[in-house]
Amino acid sequence: MPVTLAIPTLLKDPGYLLWAPLLSTEPTNTVVGSVFTDTWPGAWINLGATEDGSKFKYESKIEPIMVAEFFDPIQYSTTERSGSFAFSLANYTMQNLKRVFNGGTLATVSGSGTTLLSSYIPPTPGAEVRAMIGWESLDATMRIVCYQTLQGGAMETEFKKAPDKALIPAEFQFETPTSGIPYKLYSAGTARVGV
Repeated sequence: MPVTLAIPTLLKDPGYLLWAPLLSTEPTNTVVGSVFTDTWPGAWINLGATEDGSKFKYESKIEPIMVAEFFDPIQYSTTERSGSFAFSLANYTMQNLKRVFNGGTLATVSGSGTTLLSSYIPPTPGAEVRAMIGWESLDATMRIVCYQTLQGGAMETEFKKAPDKALIPAEFQFETPTSGIPYKLYSAGTARVGV
């Protein structure tokens, strides 16, 4: 029998990025009509638009186990794993800066409304706050929940004239939470499960 090629189930949108304090309640993941119909609980904050979507990355490192009597490895063993969620936020706000810098102090200096003056001070080393990161596809068929993350790396912003814009780059690194599960992927409907 000849092999037939099925039309692929594509995922072709940047989705929504969400941030929540550590140990926040996950969505209930209610599925109706092959899509998620529930909303993310109130602790989850929509981070807003990004420059060009986000990048979910998870990698494992394996090493060969060798013995003197064989040229080929007897077995491979996982020696480490790491993951991250990276993006550049176009929603340039003090709250997003605070989230990307892992906490710190955002305070009102004076005024309110149109006279509000605010200041931000990053956290001291060792006082950083871990967070959860969430993602959902625009078609509401895929979700990712990252249970414990810490943003690290260079936060470099360029201030240029339009059409360029200032961005808040971030790469939230996965840590091992108390459950031992760094992240979960969820899908809605049978098409996303595949064969």
